[in-house]
Amino acid sequence: MERTLSIVKPDGVKKNVIGEVIKRFEQKGLRIAGLRMLHLSRQDAENFYVVHKERPFYGSLTGFMSEGPVVVMVIEGDGAIAKVREIMGATNFKDAAPGTIRADFATDIERNVVHGSDSEKSAAYEIPFFFSSLELH
Repeated sequence: MERTLSIVKPDGVKKNVIGEVIKRFEQKGLRIAGLRMLHLSRQDAENFYVVHKERPFYGSLTGFMSEGPVVVMVIEGDGAIAKVREIMGATNFKDAAPGTIRADFATDIERNVVHGSDSEKSAAYEIPFFFSSLELH
């Protein structure tokens, strides 16, 4: 059983697709082990995305991620990281397969509705950023 983190980004919350995102994960046999809505401060977003600090998009990404509420969730299941990434679609929505979350709802490469851990190492950092072990079921 593998766990991963996914975030419905501010654009996804604003578009009112939180339930649709969760539904798509659950329909593929994944389970929500933890869930919460919060509003990241700019500092929280910078700390979460620190791995991208030297990238040119860091400032715009952290600004965007702190502009409105997000929904963070821990998802578990066999091969959860790869399944979640497949359901989300390619980071660039123009490259995302039809029927994926990003192909259906994204408007640009940054405002692409969802985030998902890209590896076990990322998930190991990202999950405890938002959840204590007591909050996961």
